[in-house]
Amino acid sequence: MNAIAKLLTADHDHCDELFAEAEDATAKQDWDAAARGFADFHGAMERHLAAEEATLFPAFEARTGMQGGPTMVMRAEHEQMRGLLEQMRAAVERHNDAGYLGLSETLLMLMQQHNMKEEQILYPMSDQVLGDDAALVESLDQAIHPA
Repeated sequence: MNAIAKLLTADHDHCDELFAEAEDATAKQDWDAAARGFADFHGAMERHLAAEEATLFPAFEARTGMQGGPTMVMRAEHEQMRGLLEQMRAAVERHNDAGYLGLSETLLMLMQQHNMKEEQILYPMSDQVLGDDAALVESLDQAIHPA
């Protein structure tokens, strides 16, 4: 079963699409679209990160007993991403396209590396130890796709 990997990888793809839309609007200096696009992207990212931190990681740690392993690395990277997101938000507010685009390049590299680790290591491990927990998968789905 790969329900966790399928759900969260699809959400990575969704976040990537929103990222590209916000970046495109910023590059065009369409500040209304950039602000809306960034808000959509930032919201989707925060829902994704929070779902992992509040639901997936604690369940994974409880089931495996791993407290300082992959989830610790992922949490640290989440904090790095949140810092960049805050700086990007400020750049949009200041209509600073060069600043935003520089930060977005850094975030893109971090997200690509982070997503690869999750998709190739953490999510398959999670499916192996938690994939039979339908309530967990439903909880993750509801967290990233609120009604």
